[in-house]
Amino acid sequence: MDLTDLKGIISLMQRTDLTELEIEVQDLKLRLARPNANSQTALTQIPVTHLPPTHAAAEKLNPNENLQAKDNQNAFKSPMVGTFYRRPGPEELSYVEVGSKVKAGDVLCIIEAMKVMNEIKADTAGTIDEILHEDGDTVEYGQPLFRIT
Repeated sequence: MDLTDLKGIISLMQRTDLTELEIEVQDLKLRLARPNANSQTALTQIPVTHLPPTHAAAEKLNPNENLQAKDNQNAFKSPMVGTFYRRPGPEELSYVEVGSKVKAGDVLCIIEAMKVMNEIKADTAGTIDEILHEDGDTVEYGQPLFRIT
């Protein structure tokens, strides 16, 4: 299990009413819980097959889906669940436009999560080929936000 899998699990827990989750995979045992004073704790078991696959596992499951893999190759994906904003404020210019050249570390957008504005930065240099969301769109963890080549 890698960091991507862990983020996906946390996102799943945030999107549902789960107060406690326990997962056991090979030699790893993970238990997440959040306090809820008004109800009893319920433990939900989720089969490992329903967890988001790692990149290597996804390749083994779908070896013939080259188009999808190629399409995702240039996708910059959301690192969290939240509300997508292309600009720092309503009267300000967008961080990037189609055709913008970006360097690793440049701010691409903001994702608001739990009333916190998180600057989302490019992890590689390239050119913005496509912007896949507009201000106010709700985005999920792992959902493509931009295409960067």
